[in-house]
Amino acid sequence: MARLVIEGMARRPKQLPAWLLYDAEGSRLFEAICEQPEYGLTRTETALLEARAPELAAALGPGVVVEFGAGSARKVSPLLSALQPAAYVALDISADHLAPACRALQQRHPDLPVLGICCDYSRLEQLPDHPALAGHGRLGFYPGSSIGNFDPAGARDLLRQFRRLLGPDSRLLIGIDQPKAVERLEAAYNDAAGWSEAFARNLLTRLNRDLEGDFHPDDFHYRAWWDAGQSRIAMALVSRRELEVHLAGRPWPFKAGEPLITEYSHKYAPEAFLALAAEAGWLGAGRWSDAAGDFCLHLLVQADSEQHRSTP
Repeated sequence: MARLVIEGMARRPKQLPAWLLYDAEGSRLFEAICEQPEYGLTRTETALLEARAPELAAALGPGVVVEFGAGSARKVSPLLSALQPAAYVALDISADHLAPACRALQQRHPDLPVLGICCDYSRLEQLPDHPALAGHGRLGFYPGSSIGNFDPAGARDLLRQFRRLLGPDSRLLIGIDQPKAVERLEAAYNDAAGWSEAFARNLLTRLNRDLEGDFHPDDFHYRAWWDAGQSRIAMALVSRRELEVHLAGRPWPFKAGEPLITEYSHKYAPEAFLALAAEAGWLGAGRWSDAAGDFCLHLLVQADSEQHRSTP
């Protein structure tokens, strides 16, 4: 953590890994964001999964479902009911959030083997050996448009990482938030109730606690804006004045108005996302969207898979 923070603070602009936002308190605050009227992504994706679960299950086929960044694991339940997989594996960075999520999911699906792995899935070398995983194909599930937190190069690397973790002939169901009116996008990350701001500010609390930082939250104001050139929302804590903070044993100067990027959220039109996926060795095999075209689920297959080679 210290190494990654030092690397991020040395960048221009300063930018920290988005997963640092998700300690126990950050995960709780994000759940509150998802309930806000301005933030429709979660409701839209959940409704799409519920309405199209039988079609999705038929397209995915049998195997073990591996969810990357499971969080509360609330979205996957309709898919599990329709699919009846051999097992479900939840990967998440926050152990405090992961354990109760797995317990709740196990109660809803008592006959399903439910496994939780606390990890940074972008750096995980391999899934651990477990009897519930042996002899089954793997079906990746990556909801929430979380891949938007990575820049395009990082997103390609992550999709390649998913190929390694899932293994040959695997499939991946991934949620993608699509571009829409700027006013709607900026409102979603500047909710009137202030949950998005609290979520970003909690990062400073975590840094102070875990890496002996001396951030004063009042020295920064929160800002989220649409960057049309990069097709992304940028979220940042912006220094109100010239100052110096200490973190991970080092001093870090800030100029007045200098941003500390807490996360990006890239938005992809279908063609743009499929082009990105192809660079990582995935091909589109299906797409499901809401009526307004705000959000879609892409089914990806590996470009060199037996399934693809056998398709005319």
